[in-house]
Amino acid sequence: MPDIDTDFDDDGRQKVIDYVVEKYGRNQVAQIITFGTMAARSSIKDVARVLEVELPISNEMAKLVPEKAGIKLKRLLLAPIDGDGGLKDKEKLSAEELDGVKKLREIASGTDIRARVIKEALVLEGTVRGTGIHAAGVIISSHELTDNIPVATSKESDLLVTQYDGKLIEDAGVIKMDFLGLKTLSIIRDALVLIKKHHGKTIDIDNLPLDDRKTFELFQRGDTNAIFQFESGGMQKYLKELKPDKIEDLIAMNALFRPGPKEYIPNYILRKFGKQTIHYDLPAMEEILKDTYGITVYQEQVMLLSQKLAGFSKGDADTLRKAMGKKNMEELNKKKTLFMEGCKKNGHDLKICEKIWTDWEAFASYAFNKSHSTCYAIVAYQTAYLKANYTPEFMASTLTHNLSDIKKITFFIDECKRMNVKVLPPDVNESDLNFTVNKKGEIRFGMAAVKGVGEVAALGLIEERELKGPFRNIFDLTSRVNLRSVNKRCLEALALSGAFDGFEGTHRAQYFQKDPQDDIIFLEKVIRHGSNLQAKKQSAQASLFGEIVETEMPEIRLPICEPWSFLEQLNKEMEVTGFYMSGHPLDDYRDAIEFFCNTAPGDIKDD
Repeated sequence: MPDIDTDFDDDGRQKVIDYVVEKYGRNQVAQIITFGTMAARSSIKDVARVLEVELPISNEMAKLVPEKAGIKLKRLLLAPIDGDGGLKDKEKLSAEELDGVKKLREIASGTDIRARVIKEALVLEGTVRGTGIHAAGVIISSHELTDNIPVATSKESDLLVTQYDGKLIEDAGVIKMDFLGLKTLSIIRDALVLIKKHHGKTIDIDNLPLDDRKTFELFQRGDTNAIFQFESGGMQKYLKELKPDKIEDLIAMNALFRPGPKEYIPNYILRKFGKQTIHYDLPAMEEILKDTYGITVYQEQVMLLSQKLAGFSKGDADTLRKAMGKKNMEELNKKKTLFMEGCKKNGHDLKICEKIWTDWEAFASYAFNKSHSTCYAIVAYQTAYLKANYTPEFMASTLTHNLSDIKKITFFIDECKRMNVKVLPPDVNESDLNFTVNKKGEIRFGMAAVKGVGEVAALGLIEERELKGPFRNIFDLTSRVNLRSVNKRCLEALALSGAFDGFEGTHRAQYFQKDPQDDIIFLEKVIRHGSNLQAKKQSAQASLFGEIVETEMPEIRLPICEPWSFLEQLNKEMEVTGFYMSGHPLDDYRDAIEFFCNTAPGDIKDD
């Protein structure tokens, strides 16, 4: 059976797993085991520990192994350093790393305890060290799993776990599903909720017009920050050159923009605009490669061409696709012999067929299947449609779903500013739990995202506001909300973030101004005042005639003090939100930075 990948929004993934267990039964659904093997460094350290070698010596030996994923100790000790296929060229080891390899060889050739460590580590390397659970893979069987595969239990999962790993499990006759959580789908879902709330429109996201002018103009400008799969600088550069005007262009770009096929992108662009002759290695290839201007882009094209040129069966073609995708050289060599024999039988020039096979090998291991590329291009189109037509709602949802990544949040807030969409500090009378959009089309910071507030307090404020109307001032607020959840720490954080700036005639410094007589800050006095008022209301007794006795409290006046400086205000915002909300400390130098500096600190760090 093929394995089937399906993406769900983050919240939906667990619901699907629960559904599958309920539908097919707990004994017919399992997660897949993974085996962690001992790498070169860990095998040296483990052997050294057992042989009671001192830790500094053990660490020193392990550091001689280069930090290259998958590099084998056996190869480090036996392979030539220079020359064709040597460590220097094939593994691209630096001079420093090669010096370490030479020292390792010296140790291995000795007779002391260190040499014994390496000898034993060679034996242990590659053996299974521990087990884990595949992040997304779920096995479903039409009958009890134990009829044909061994299963186990794990502390990490409520489900059964297979004792075969992913490579073997497909041969056991069960279907492997990858249930993946995709954040982009959550972003789309929540953007649609915001659009419905602010525009009263219900958008059928699965039936958008695939010829929307504003959406394709966005792709043509390379304005694809926050657009699924199309965000990178390289992709934006190529989009500006390609000027996509149909969904097929996006499907092709999604498949081409990865190692291997990437080198064909300039040819694809030139051929689209008729600036380069479209060439087919064999005339028979035109029918299958016409849509992609003579360039093999998709796995399906390789499958169809192998059938057409060499008479492969559909099963052989699918095995070829899998072998290419998983770089299974043994299977590829078998299929190459079959391919060349079939081409010869069909009268094709074998030199050209050899060239075709070499081209496939060069990039097919990274090629997308077209069905996958189409799904992802459609999701990219959906996000671009929302960004182009409902910018504030889409960006608000994007910000909400990236809250855990400060770098991304800062980047997307800058993106909003670039598009003239304001991102405003929290406001107790306008903010929701997460980022939302107000009537003016501006984005409001969510109250739950303010450090020290939390979801319970934010929900309490929102519910009270929706029930009895906006808060008139800080006194009205503290007299109405539950001060056990909306406590002093919470109110201080809201004040620092600017959530009370909407109250007329107040500024942030006032809430933290100390009374010289008792050394208590104003906000604490307001909380005590609100708490006393609520207590008196609750204990007020009905009069003889059933009337509630009105409770009066002495009035507290706002203190008079100097507002905080702009820089002080920004620093306090940063403390509670993680961002500069009302400006930036370098705003005064923005023009100098933009027009007189040729790079930014972030770019230096990245490259």
